[in-house]
This record gives sequence, C-alpha cells and structure tokens, in this order.
Amino acid sequence: MNPNTLEMTRGEMQELATRVLNEVVEHFAELRGKSVTRIGTRAELEAALREPMPEHGQDAARVMERLRTQVWGSMMFSSHPRFFAFVPSPSNFVSAMADTLMVGYDAFAGTWLEGSGPAMIELVTTDWLREMCGLPKTAGGHFVSGGSAGNLTGLAVARHIHLNDDLENAVVYCSDQTHFSSLRAVWLLGFKPHQIENFPGDESYRLDVNALEKKIAQDRARGKRPFCVIANAGTTNTGAVDPLNEIADLCAREKLWLHVDGAYGAAAMLTPRGRAAMRGIERADSLALDPHKWLFQPYECGVMLVRENRWLRETFSMTPEYLSEAEGDEAQVNFFEEGLQLTRNFKALKLWFSIQVFGAAGFRAAIEHGIALAEYAEQILRASPVWEIVSPAQLGIVAFRHVRANATETELNLLNQSLVTKNMREGFSFLTATTLRGKVCLRLCPINPQVTEQDIVMTIARLEEIAARV
Repeated sequence: MNPNTLEMTRGEMQELATRVLNEVVEHFAELRGKSVTRIGTRAELEAALREPMPEHGQDAARVMERLRTQVWGSMMFSSHPRFFAFVPSPSNFVSAMADTLMVGYDAFAGTWLEGSGPAMIELVTTDWLREMCGLPKTAGGHFVSGGSAGNLTGLAVARHIHLNDDLENAVVYCSDQTHFSSLRAVWLLGFKPHQIENFPGDESYRLDVNALEKKIAQDRARGKRPFCVIANAGTTNTGAVDPLNEIADLCAREKLWLHVDGAYGAAAMLTPRGRAAMRGIERADSLALDPHKWLFQPYECGVMLVRENRWLRETFSMTPEYLSEAEGDEAQVNFFEEGLQLTRNFKALKLWFSIQVFGAAGFRAAIEHGIALAEYAEQILRASPVWEIVSPAQLGIVAFRHVRANATETELNLLNQSLVTKNMREGFSFLTATTLRGKVCLRLCPINPQVTEQDIVMTIARLEEIAARV
C-alpha cells in the first residue's frame, strides 16, 4: 500500500474486496435473524467514534471491524422483513452490487461527454418508468436522490413554465395528507404560507375535489391566481390515492398545473390494481416517484418526470464557459442542464440492472405481495376485539389502534403511543405511529417481498402481548 498516492496493490485490493463482499452477503443472508431496531445513545457513540482526524492510516480490516461493531450495530435495517414503519426501503442484493459497480467505476452522469453510456442507461430506464405511468412520449425526466428532490424539481418546473417565475398572488392547493417535502419545496421556491391552501381530507383521507373547486372560484373572485394542485398517489399515512382523474379534469378546466407526488404509490402502476387505483396519473404535468421504496432499490433512487421533456431544459439550462466542451449536439443529453445537480452519480444503474435480472414480472409480483399482505393484516386485526381499523388497507398500508372498554380518547392515544415505543425497544418488529383525525394509531406497511404471513401473525400477537402489559 502506498498512502502517498492513495493506492493499494492488486492483492490488497482483492483482499479488501473479498472482505467487503463477504460481509454484504452475510448481512443479506442473516438479516431476518437480526433485531430490527438498534439505536445507540449519543453518549455511547460519542465515546466510541469521536476522535481527531487520524494522521496515519491503519489496516482496513481493523476499520471494517470497527464499522461492524460501532456503526452497523447502531442502526435500524429498513430492509428487514419486519420493518413495517414509515415506508420501508427494502433493497435487493443485485441492486447493491450494481451500486458497488457504480461507485467502483466512479461513474459521472452529469454530462454526455463524461458519461455517454450511463446517460443512455438513464434515458432508457427513465423511459420505462414514463411508460409504466402512462405519460406521453413527449414526457421525460431523470434520476434524483428521492421524493424531496423530485417534488422540488417538478414544482420548480411548474413555477417557471406556468408562472414565468412570477409568484405574486399565486396559490398552491393540496390536502392535509400531502407529504411535508412538497410543502417544503413550495417554501424553498419562494411561496409564502398564505399562498398554500391545505384542505382536510375526505372520509378516505383523499383531497376533496368539491371543496377544491369552490376554493379556486373564491380565490379567482378575490383576484388571486390559482396555480397548482399537488395530488397524492399513495399517501404516507394511509396509502390513499387522491381522485386523480377528477383533479385532472378540474386542472384542465381551470388551467392549473397538476403535480402528483407518487413517491410511494406510483410503482404500483406495474400492477392491475395499482393502475385502477391511480387512473389519471398519466395526466400529470409533473410526477415524482421513488424506486428506493416500492421498486426495492437501495437509497438514494428517486425519479422525476414532466409531461414535456423540453420544460426541463427551459427551466434549468445554464452552461458556463468552463463547461462549453460538454454542450455537444442536440442528440447528446446533459442532465446537468435539466435539473438541480451538475455533480451526479449513476443512480439509474441499480434499477436498470435489477430489472434486467428479475424482469418486470418479478417486481410486479413483489408489489402485489405487499398489497395482499396489508389486506391479510387487516383481516386478522378485524377478527380481534382489541383492535380498531382506523384506515383500511390501501396500497400496502393499514392503520389501526388498540382499544379498551371505557377508555377515554386521551387514554387510548397514550396507550397506542406507548405500544409503539415499547415494541420498538423489544426489536422483533418496528411500526410507527401517526395521528388520524385525533386518533393515535399504528401503521403497518408490509411491502418487503421477504415478509411472510407468519411475520404478520407474530407481529400482531406480540403487539397484543405488549398491550396486555401496558
């Protein structure tokens, strides 16, 4: 090893690569037997990891051992079969290896000049997702880090194309189930709180189109400029899908931009039930989706799509003199001119690689499995007198709460919050709480393809045991 040139010999590289690969294989092979929840305290981690920058290097095997005990031992595994919290991001080994290749080759995907092969893979893979969502051939997009960047990019395009960046009196409409990343994107783009109309969801936690239409008319009468509707294709709380076709009809009549946040649910468009639930998604002007959720990719893997690909360049294109060599001809796509980032890695590789290996049919079956498991969980919960369904299974998410006779709502809320906390400490499974119309409830999102019916049965049984002790 030569530390002055940051080089290892071939033998040293092979030894380290073998260690790393073996550890990853072991992690995937033994994941089911591990505790789902591992949370180190700040004091413990400070004592273990706080140190001055080391002046001299050390053996990589020692560093790996330290990682194994002090870092990987203090984190949750969102790929664990019984990680039912938030929206899990269950990875797969093929995509993990693709990410390894991407990093190993240090592939740059910002310009055609530096990464024509990666750019072509990104174009192809993005087009697969465009077709999956039913957008026209004029549509296009690119890979981003996730839903936050996707929503920000899509809404930035909306601001430029639809408003010419003039925000005065413009109004954005959404439901109270809209993900905070969209609200943060609107704030970052310069909109003030009074320019955001946030509606309570209907009985199914969907955007109320009648209330939306009335509010748009009122705003126009008051001299405001209705601008954009943010619709949900699979909310984080309940998996609800807003009535996209009705919203698209309203946006067409009122000449509003339709942005759809499909970070969670859009991948279900691969399945017949998903397409039925999200009819109208193909009418979006901009759409964000996250393959690192329901397409089972490692973090970070998001995609944003817009109805007219040219809108991206019209919004973001800036070519300074030091990038003049990268401009190329019209056939050469430079993603740095179509989004927020110049420096971009090759995010598309992992999705492309895993689809090549497993095929669309494999992903379709895995998504259908998650939908069915949430419905199976709902059946078990309904069969027990100690559980109340707060939101039925929708697109792989069911919300429920523990109930007791004669308990007040305050007592039930405290009970269910305590149940989540105590279950997390035990580590067999991990569910998070949310609040729906004042009720604290548990969410179960069993979309990992490795989840079995037995995992569901055992998790609910353990929750009942914990509740009996509370």
